[in-house]
Amino acid sequence: MRRLLLATAAIVLAAPAAAQDRAAIAAIIDQGTNHSQVVQTVQHLTDVIGPRLANSPGARKAEAWTEGKFREWGLKNVRREGFAFGRGWSIERASVRMVSPRPVQLTAIPVAWTPATNGTLTAPVVVAPIARERDFTKYRGQLRGKIVMISLPRAAGDATEAPFRRLTGEDIGKLDQFQQPNYDPAAADRRMKRLDYAKKLDAFLKEEGAVAVATMSYRDGKLVHGEGYLFGVGDTASLPAVQIAQEDYLRLARLAKIGPAPTLEIVSDVRFDDSDANAYNVIAEIPGTDPKAGYVMAGAHLDSWVAGDGAADNAAGSAEIMEAARILSASGVRPKRTIRFVLWGAEEEGLLGSSAYTRAHLARRGTGAQPAGVDFGFAYRWPIVPLPGHGEVAAYFNIDNGSGKLRGLYAENNPAVVPIFREWLSPFASMGAGNVVARQTGGTDHVSLQQIGIPGFQFIQDPLDYGSRVHHSSVDTFDHLKPEDLRQGSIVLASVLLSAANADKALPRPPLPTQPVVTDPFAYSDTNDD
Repeated sequence: MRRLLLATAAIVLAAPAAAQDRAAIAAIIDQGTNHSQVVQTVQHLTDVIGPRLANSPGARKAEAWTEGKFREWGLKNVRREGFAFGRGWSIERASVRMVSPRPVQLTAIPVAWTPATNGTLTAPVVVAPIARERDFTKYRGQLRGKIVMISLPRAAGDATEAPFRRLTGEDIGKLDQFQQPNYDPAAADRRMKRLDYAKKLDAFLKEEGAVAVATMSYRDGKLVHGEGYLFGVGDTASLPAVQIAQEDYLRLARLAKIGPAPTLEIVSDVRFDDSDANAYNVIAEIPGTDPKAGYVMAGAHLDSWVAGDGAADNAAGSAEIMEAARILSASGVRPKRTIRFVLWGAEEEGLLGSSAYTRAHLARRGTGAQPAGVDFGFAYRWPIVPLPGHGEVAAYFNIDNGSGKLRGLYAENNPAVVPIFREWLSPFASMGAGNVVARQTGGTDHVSLQQIGIPGFQFIQDPLDYGSRVHHSSVDTFDHLKPEDLRQGSIVLASVLLSAANADKALPRPPLPTQPVVTDPFAYSDTNDD
């Protein structure tokens, strides 16, 4: 009998907390369905503001507009934090036409951060596949007055999978695998070599008298992308450059092969903006009731490329971060820990916004003076020296895989969080979001926090057509988003953040990283990188 009474007392004592949690979840679901603003938010970011290349006029409009929405929704400590970046750049208009042997309007886009043509540029093409510095000798003396097609003309293979899909239970099960980390300090050198090569290629083409550069899109289906990386002040390419749709590029290559070479007419009306060399992160908060408890954080990158409107990558994630902030604010929650929301800048150029945040608030790396500008080598300097704010971050959650439904969380090789995440997600199993898998993910802003020993996580998402067609492409527009998925994701995110903010203990942390041994000490460098 005594044992029964004790058990009954425990249930009664636990009931108020459980009821409060259920009430909070009910309020979140009500706000996220009956009063959702996520579709309106993402529509404004895409249709109205459009592409948001770092430091471009579109990025500045998005920064100001998102700040205003956070304030309108009652968020506190709304601010922008700047970090060194480089030049702004935008496209006013562009056109690429073949004018001989017959007139054809081509599908093409200027390459980001390349200069304008200053009117109409008309010249013949020459196919000169140049992939490394040692290729320069092969084409010396052949490029003067030509538009140089530097991509090897090679058609994409036929697709073997459907371009649009949702994850099955079997798919998700395959993600539940612990992956051993791979430490390759030569990776930083390879990135710097690629940037250095791009500058050397530009100098070679200018010296040889070329008038413009053309590359081939890496997807077929008339999709173009236009990524470029010479954004630093003083690093701008000398020659106008365009990326041409694969089908059009291959037609030009065939015609050039049999001769005479086709003539193109290029108009690239692009603008540089040097009014502010800083890029910005946009930050807003719901203050916690315990100033000593630290904060949990959620983020997505606000910047995009310019071929489309940056919808799936990553207005969708940004809108879900903003909607979770609105939901929690409108629900009147008073979390124990502060909940911080961040819209990162310049993710597309190398996680620069999140890296800058970690350097400013959380940790420094290496000994001696820290780099003042863009820091591509941040992850490869040792030791990690935590700053006073390092221990304040209880957890970080990131969204950056398109607009697909959230299906759960990656534990990111941290097995201690698995049972905790399963409990937090259990109310959303009927929405398809109850999964937790071990796998570690990369390529986006949570990596910046993981690298310095802070628990950073990403959500499992249905891929839809993100990787097959939309990512960075000219069809990354509002119409490839799924409103129902965006609403579901905002609800799940808001609840996970509230659970993390109110948890009795912060999530288990991995050890502070120390310099690992090289994973493959017997590997040789690829000479094709030279």
